[in-house]
Amino acid sequence: MNKSCVTRLKCLLCGADYPPEEVPYVCPLHGDEGILDVQYDYARIAELLKREDLARSRDDSLWRYKPLLPVDGDAPVPPLRVGWTPLYPALRLAKSVGLKHLWVKDETRQPTASLKDRASVIAVVRAGEAGARIITTASTGNAAAALAGICASVGLRNIIFVPASAPEAKVAQLLAYGSEVLLVEGSYDDAFDLCLQASRKFGWYNRNTAYNPYMTEGKKTVILEVCEQLGWQAPDAVFVPVGDGCITGGVHKGLKDLIALGWIDKMPRLIGVQAEGSSALHDAWKKGIPPQEMKPIRAATVADSILAGLPRDRVKAMRAVTETGGAFVTVSDAEILQAIPVLAGATGVFAEPAGAAPLAGLEKALKIGLVQPDQRIVLLVTGSGLKDIQSALRATTQPKRIEPQLEAVEKALANFIPS
Repeated sequence: MNKSCVTRLKCLLCGADYPPEEVPYVCPLHGDEGILDVQYDYARIAELLKREDLARSRDDSLWRYKPLLPVDGDAPVPPLRVGWTPLYPALRLAKSVGLKHLWVKDETRQPTASLKDRASVIAVVRAGEAGARIITTASTGNAAAALAGICASVGLRNIIFVPASAPEAKVAQLLAYGSEVLLVEGSYDDAFDLCLQASRKFGWYNRNTAYNPYMTEGKKTVILEVCEQLGWQAPDAVFVPVGDGCITGGVHKGLKDLIALGWIDKMPRLIGVQAEGSSALHDAWKKGIPPQEMKPIRAATVADSILAGLPRDRVKAMRAVTETGGAFVTVSDAEILQAIPVLAGATGVFAEPAGAAPLAGLEKALKIGLVQPDQRIVLLVTGSGLKDIQSALRATTQPKRIEPQLEAVEKALANFIPS
């Protein structure tokens, strides 16, 4: 059997490490907070995977990087194609914000329309390797939809915990995929804790972010693709929306993998973008508070995908920003909503509020001199605007209602059609 290249699991709090088969999720010395980091045999990976092999690869999914993933090389994978999403040069958008080089990574093109498919497909494969019959997760919507969709493709039963306030479009996805959906009358944090309790009691495989260490490994593939799509010339900065912080930690892990393999020669700065009403990581970073000492806040934002009172993957996210010389920035809900039509109108990419937040964060970063106009910047657009139509409608103008007459068309478009 072609085993994975994983060697150890290392606790990011105390440094203890374990054989992969010894612990399923977290370091036992810290309860549910002992987030682990997956360690690899890079020498073996270098033998199995080369940049020139990727150039010839016809695999247009994240499995093109299989030796860099925590699954057996011979493990069967779900049929839905996850990964290898477009990286668009955003020329008009760059000009409008005063940049020379800007790209948009379009994760709305994933099977369930968000970046979370990358983690969920890893979870489903690992659940299969573990012989699990049921898999579960807690989510504000996107991670749940991702898990539900991937499970539907392989016939794996799944139980989803979401706060009752989740957008209807996201809940509709779950129901359409045939998931068992539990709407929790409480916050995302309540749903997360309840999911942990239930999975322990009933023996379900748990996909939860910052609890299952392998979710980082799925999310890191987004930056592997970005760097390959840029000809292995790493950008200067990557703007990432931040809720729990798992995407930020994943991007950092992917970049560290590429540096360890010698495939890129510099570490981009990671800029985490948080909503002003859900800014726990930004506030701790500004005050120099270690992530393990952070306290929950009362979070509220239109961008439900980055809503978190106490970010679950705060240790990895904080390390990602500090070790790359990056920063956290906050943006208002109004700025997030304004970014939706700006992004869509300039690139054709329709984002939900969290997916548009990186653009709002970029505009803020340019104003305060955090990035420079000649730098090469990538925005991660993490989810489709179709997941939250109500927010999109709030961000745009209303259509004109007319009578079915040509004269009405002319009148309505008097300021649009040139004379």
